[in-house]
Amino acid sequence: MNFSKWVVTSAWPYINTVPHLGNMIGSVLSADVFARYLRLRGYDVVLVSGSDEHGTVIEVEARRKGIEPQELTDKSHEYVSKLFHEWCISFDNYTRTESEVHKEFVSSLMLKMYERGFIEVKEQVMPFCNLDKIYLPDRFIVGICPHCGYEDARGDQCDSCGKLLSPEELVSPKCVFCLSRPIFRKTKHWFFRLDKVEELIKDWLDRHELLDDNVKNYATAWIRMGLKPRSLTRDNKWGIKAPFPDAEDKTIYVWFEALLGYISATIEFFRRAGHEDKWREYWFNSSSGTAYFIGKDNIPFHAIILPAMLLASGEGYNLPTIISATEYLMFEGQKFSKSRRIGVWIDEALEIVPNPDYWRFALIRMRPEGRDTNFSWTEFVRIINDELNDDIGNYIHRVLTLISKFYGGVVPTPSKYSAIDYEFRDKITASLRKYCEYMNVAKMKAASDVILELARSGNQYLNVKEPWAKVKSDVEDASTTLYLGFISVYYLGLMLSPITPNSAEKLFKMLNLSIDKLKLHCDETPPQMAQHKIGRPEPLFKKLDSNFLKNIDAIISEARHKAQLKRPDVLKW
Repeated sequence: MNFSKWVVTSAWPYINTVPHLGNMIGSVLSADVFARYLRLRGYDVVLVSGSDEHGTVIEVEARRKGIEPQELTDKSHEYVSKLFHEWCISFDNYTRTESEVHKEFVSSLMLKMYERGFIEVKEQVMPFCNLDKIYLPDRFIVGICPHCGYEDARGDQCDSCGKLLSPEELVSPKCVFCLSRPIFRKTKHWFFRLDKVEELIKDWLDRHELLDDNVKNYATAWIRMGLKPRSLTRDNKWGIKAPFPDAEDKTIYVWFEALLGYISATIEFFRRAGHEDKWREYWFNSSSGTAYFIGKDNIPFHAIILPAMLLASGEGYNLPTIISATEYLMFEGQKFSKSRRIGVWIDEALEIVPNPDYWRFALIRMRPEGRDTNFSWTEFVRIINDELNDDIGNYIHRVLTLISKFYGGVVPTPSKYSAIDYEFRDKITASLRKYCEYMNVAKMKAASDVILELARSGNQYLNVKEPWAKVKSDVEDASTTLYLGFISVYYLGLMLSPITPNSAEKLFKMLNLSIDKLKLHCDETPPQMAQHKIGRPEPLFKKLDSNFLKNIDAIISEARHKAQLKRPDVLKW
């Protein structure tokens, strides 16, 4: 990888509800695993995100609860921030769109775009509710999608087909508050001239070598239809005030301003650390990369609108290096739905299984990298019990227990290698290289396949070599076997650490090594670890109870009840 510094980001979660498992794997968890991997490699990394607390989605929720948006977002932000910490998300800065740094930065960049001629004023026909006396942008209005026929499409995007929409495109539109059919009125708005950067965006996409195919294909198809000016102001009151002349009653459309939060969060992080201008090293330096972790419905915003704004500013910002867009994680064959209580939310998850590493590993194993993937409780149990515990944990415990039992906890010195020893040694180094190849392009599910395959190969290697028997008849052979076993465990621990950080720390304590002082070098010769003294081996993982699946409905019900008791009132269902 040709970058020494990285800004790693996850899509900012709407703070009107607790994130569910699909939200977690689509953005926050994936970003954390990638950031941890880069740090392990020795790169200089800043991991940022924040609560998306502006826009109609928040106003709708606040209005339904009979409170002000600020009250909703204050309490929600505090609670969700705590949950991310419990999930071991290693944010350097998890901020919010109400941050003064963010509002200041958005206003400044918007004015630069305006002054450079990329923003124009024109009248727009917008839906207006005569009963509620408000304009109905974005999620204030719903209707039938003109493209796919989905009956609950929003005024800004269809959740079913993912296409961006304008309110006037909806068939049979209605106000979300009173369900009446709106009238349409002319109102003045400020538009971003996307057409003026169309060729620059097209050229950037054509030359980009690291973008996933789904991202590049989606964005390229969008450009083929022609980029048109897009409204970046709204008539609603909750949000960042538009900084343009004569726009006192307008706010910036939440998607435009939230995208700029990746930069403002970096600015805020270094400002708090007393390094006012250091953020520039991460956003303007050619040796710095940026990685974005999003769901596939957010592709146009990150692959078109964000780079378009950065180009229009004329400041020379780094354009996205990696945009990792997952497909959808379904729940037992259905879409996650708060209203229908379908799915598992991240506070409920930790009530069901308190160990966050189990959830992190399972979600990475289910990560929908090439197609929509289904979460099922049967698959969750199989991953934890068979893969994490039996394949990986059991192999690690076997190796360390044998070293402890037969060598007094001292890693033996290898002396002679047979063909199978060379084969396993090569398997270790090949696994390391393959793991890095996948992780370098954020293919975490594929990287976890490599971990699992190495552990399974290790178990087969032990079964064939039988060091517990050979230690009595051919101690040199047994020593080589357990030495290579230790080396494989060492690398399994390093490769697992971005995914299961707590368990990796526990493993390296057993190895009598400080993981904080270790780096992962993808093409290195295995370190010389002979005569290293390990600690006392303990099982790293344990299986879920045999009655877990049988009692899952009761377990979920109890977990949901406990989670509801802990939530602030604004997030209770």
